[in-house]
Amino acid sequence: MQLFYAPNTISMSVAIALQEAGLGHELNRVNFAKAEQTSNAYLAKNPKGRVPTLIVGGKALTETGALLEYIAALVPEKKLAPTDPLQAFKMRSVMFYLASTMHVNHAHKMRGSRWADSQTSYDDMTSKVPQTMATSASYIEEECLEGPFILGDNFCIADIYLFNVCTWLNGDGVEVKNYPKLIAHMTAMEDRASVKKIRELGILT
Repeated sequence: MQLFYAPNTISMSVAIALQEAGLGHELNRVNFAKAEQTSNAYLAKNPKGRVPTLIVGGKALTETGALLEYIAALVPEKKLAPTDPLQAFKMRSVMFYLASTMHVNHAHKMRGSRWADSQTSYDDMTSKVPQTMATSASYIEEECLEGPFILGDNFCIADIYLFNVCTWLNGDGVEVKNYPKLIAHMTAMEDRASVKKIRELGILT
C-alpha cells in the first residue's frame, strides 16, 4: 500500500486508520505549496487532484470515508467498524455529515474558487467559516457524541474522521472551549498510539 497525503489535511484520517489497523504502508507526501496535487504525475493517480489517494495492487483508491471503511474491512478482528446495523448507521451518518457539511464549511475558507469566481465572493465565504464551523461543532456536540467516542465507549473509524476535522476548528475561528464533549473526544484521540505516531511522522503538526 502507498498513501499519498498532505500534512494537516483530511488525508490524516487514512494515515491514522492504517496505524490503527496495523497495515504496512509507504507514505508519499504531496507538496501542496508546490501544487504537486495538480501535476500530471499526480493527476494520473487521482484525477481529482486531491488527497488522500491509497494505491493498492496498482489501483488508486480515493474518498476518505470509503477508504476508512475499506481499511476497517481488511482487519475485522480490530473492530474498527461495528457489525450491529444501528451502530453502523450511526457511524456512517456522522462520517457522511463530516464529508458533506463540515468539511465543506472548512473548505470555504481557502477553496472558494470551487464555488465562485470573484474575490468578493471568496471574502464572503471566508468570513462565514467561523459561524458555519461553530454550527457544525454544536451539532456534533449535541447529537453525535455518546461518550468519549461517537459510539460511547467503543472507538470506530468515524472517531478518526471527526478528530481530523476538529483539528481545524481553532484555525477556523471556533472557540473549542465551548464544546466539552468535543474536547473530551480530542483528548481521548490524542492518547491513542496511532495519533501519537502521525504526529511523530509530521502528518499532524
